[in-house]
Amino acid sequence: MDYSDEIKNRLKRMEGQVRGILRMMDEEKHCKDVVSQLSAVRNAADKAIATIVASNLEHCILEEQASGGDTKKIVQEAIELLVKSR
Repeated sequence: MDYSDEIKNRLKRMEGQVRGILRMMDEEKHCKDVVSQLSAVRNAADKAIATIVASNLEHCILEEQASGGDTKKIVQEAIELLVKSR
């Protein structure tokens, strides 16, 4: 699968956020602030997962339809991936 620059940039931002959280911990910032930033990273990860699954799902469905296959199985696999990610 080809991953877009957009998704890679989103992950790089998350990487920067995690480094910032580690710095906050080293500076002994208030736990409320640390947890808030961790929550932001988790939300960003959830969005990245959804974007990747949606893009892959679209690609796989189009391929399956072109070959005359059953798209129901592909949709089910995508749903399982999303459920597993939570």
